[in-house]
Amino acid sequence: MSQRPKILITNDDGISAPGIIFLSKLASAFGDIIVVAPDKPQSGMGHAITINSTIRIQKTNYHQSKIEYSCSGTPVDCVKMAVNHILDQKPDLILSGINHGSNSSINVIYSGTMSAAIEGALEGTPSIGFSLCDYSLEADFSQAEQLINQIISNALTHKMPKGICLNVNIPNINSSQLKGIKVVRQTKGNWVERFEERQDPYGRNYYWLTGEFVNFETDAVDTDEWALANDYISIVPVHFDLTAYHAMQQLNSCLLYTSPSPRDRQKSRMPSSA
Repeated sequence: MSQRPKILITNDDGISAPGIIFLSKLASAFGDIIVVAPDKPQSGMGHAITINSTIRIQKTNYHQSKIEYSCSGTPVDCVKMAVNHILDQKPDLILSGINHGSNSSINVIYSGTMSAAIEGALEGTPSIGFSLCDYSLEADFSQAEQLINQIISNALTHKMPKGICLNVNIPNINSSQLKGIKVVRQTKGNWVERFEERQDPYGRNYYWLTGEFVNFETDAVDTDEWALANDYISIVPVHFDLTAYHAMQQLNSCLLYTSPSPRDRQKSRMPSSA
């Protein structure tokens, strides 16, 4: 009898959030689940890790899993703690989410959900981050249940390319409106941000970050924002190598970045004649 896959589940909304509870129920049909997730919301933490304070874990029973802990650290801390301390072997798959809100386009940079999945890829484990484009605590995750199951099943059945994870975003529409899945690229976009100045009861100023997302590619038809707007689940393959390869040739051609030749280095070491 073959052993069931080990599936590690985490998120950034907290171990008791509706999204992760829904995801762990789905994943339990495919393997033995291990849940290690933040003990409180950690949205927008990106790839932060805890180095200046202690990390604590505590057994919980939100997911009826044999191995289940809340963690005082970030989503990335949760993955590191699970893989390097709690488990005696690497999981077969890491799932992060389901996030309350979109992680398309530039949001992937700030997302704790996706940073946990990226950490999984760094650990050499197939990893997927799931997000639903609905910030409500009453969000209906069941609308994409069939397609989420399909993605999990395929990830376990077929080998994912090494060093990448999947950024899966689900539009906030009824299941009857979903057209399917599109593998696309990340939209070029950014947040136009501002800080609202407010005052506390003592008259001291404080600031609240607000803003709006701007899509720089409104005419593109191969991006995650286009897929979501057209009722598709978007899947963007994400990797952790941040090298700008397209810029290397240009930078090497600039005098500032030109390394001395071996002959020039040899000359510089020769003593000058009297």
